[in-house]
Amino acid sequence: MPDTRHLTPIPDDASAEVRYDSAAEAPISNEVPGRAAESPAIAPASGKPGGEGCHAGETELRKAASMAGKSETLDRYAADYPLGPHDKPQSMCPAFGSLRVGLRMRRTATVLSGSACCVYGLTFTSHFYGAHRTVGYVPFNSETLVTGKLFEDIKEAVEALADPALYDAVVVTNLCVPTASGVPLQLLPKQINGVRIIGIDVPGLGVPTHAEAKDVLAGAMLNYARQEAEQGPVEAPREGPSERPSVTLVGEMFPADPVGIGRLLEPLGLAAGPVVPTREWRELYAALDCAVVAAIHPFYTAAFREFEAAGRQIVGSAPVGRDGTAAWLEAVGEACGIARSKVEAAKQQFLPAIQASLAEARIPGRVTLSGYEGSELLVARLLVESGADLRYVGTACPRTRWSDPDREWLEAKGVRVQYRASLEQDLAAMEEFEPDLAIGTTPVVQKAKARAIPGLYFTNLISARPLMGPAGAGSLAQVMNAALASKARFDDMKAFFSGVGEGYAAGIWEELPSDRPEFRKRHQRRSGKAASAGKAEAAV
Repeated sequence: MPDTRHLTPIPDDASAEVRYDSAAEAPISNEVPGRAAESPAIAPASGKPGGEGCHAGETELRKAASMAGKSETLDRYAADYPLGPHDKPQSMCPAFGSLRVGLRMRRTATVLSGSACCVYGLTFTSHFYGAHRTVGYVPFNSETLVTGKLFEDIKEAVEALADPALYDAVVVTNLCVPTASGVPLQLLPKQINGVRIIGIDVPGLGVPTHAEAKDVLAGAMLNYARQEAEQGPVEAPREGPSERPSVTLVGEMFPADPVGIGRLLEPLGLAAGPVVPTREWRELYAALDCAVVAAIHPFYTAAFREFEAAGRQIVGSAPVGRDGTAAWLEAVGEACGIARSKVEAAKQQFLPAIQASLAEARIPGRVTLSGYEGSELLVARLLVESGADLRYVGTACPRTRWSDPDREWLEAKGVRVQYRASLEQDLAAMEEFEPDLAIGTTPVVQKAKARAIPGLYFTNLISARPLMGPAGAGSLAQVMNAALASKARFDDMKAFFSGVGEGYAAGIWEELPSDRPEFRKRHQRRSGKAASAGKAEAAV
């Protein structure tokens, strides 16, 4: 059995120590019980399940949520995840982020409470991205929603799922309508039969992006785990406690990156710790039991709050490119009190190899970059050091103090950095800078290709690659240079299809149709009046 240690209550001026309980080896099972939605506890309480109220609009939902007692939650989200001047970015439902975190964890059950159309879309997207796991669903209708019966249905569902032989935790997520209606997940038991119950609200009206929704769940889990560890011995990591002081890595990344970071840390006498969001509950204790926290993705505000409450220091940025790796090793070394000579030796060991990889894998061309994963500034740094003429980087995530090192470095290189970037801003940058290659979200890439500009989808083709240390230095050149080389093919296609029209005139016509924008405006006015009349009738 592994050695044991535990988190004692944390004095204001001291770091926490985690104790692991060698006897706390719970049975491990990845089995998932029958489809949760088929359980009697999760059947509709009465009537037909529905999503009444979900079309009321963000303003009405936010007002309803405040009146229903969710002001504190929404205020906290407003502070943690500030919006930009253009309101919030255009991206997928934020709850996809927290759902994905839960579905990736061993021995964790996931239950959604929301309108049926939202739950369908979220489960479809999750399974599209390879989540071969059951998603529980508690349906509701107007009656169960307004009478409080929905909360009782959720409680019964959780009680039915809470089997300690199968699960360490059950995560229940309120979507927009239950949040706006004040369904009080905070009143759920903290644990049932030894299974932890985590209730979170992830409404689109309070959490701007799916990236930040990952932080909502990661922060809630870290908060629970920290309080557990403060009370006494906790379960050790599956592979046992680290023999060396560890660096917890915050932010989802390519699987090879934590391994590469571990190699960078070896000369400092450190080890790469767990990656948050974790893949198992017991890893949360090991994440808290670290020497320092690396904010690889800088938007995990709630998670960082828990680490700071545990007395842990946080360093920003990541070991990307030559300059990024050098600065990151220095920051980690300083935070951990590592001798300067060791830090310099580590830099001498790795920086020449990184420089050589960058020199061999050049990216010649003007580039614009945008995305919503949170790693956009790190990729931008790597592109600049790879020789790309990067003019613009837009991220849907907010500016935080942990992203300042990357922002300052990029701006010093003449790159425009746009936080909370909207689709319109990303497209405007592409129009302004006329890049040889546009990297971005699906609509950005579509617009680029329509203009015969090669484009790459950031999430699947760029962020899903190693970025850290020597392995990441040359990882982007092949796919990007192949895309840059396709410019002639795009020109040929544009020439071939020229004359077929665009928009309302798309196609081949004997007589070109006339655009009638006044019709569209008239229809919009009529639709607006009809919607206002419907709201007035509902109010009566």
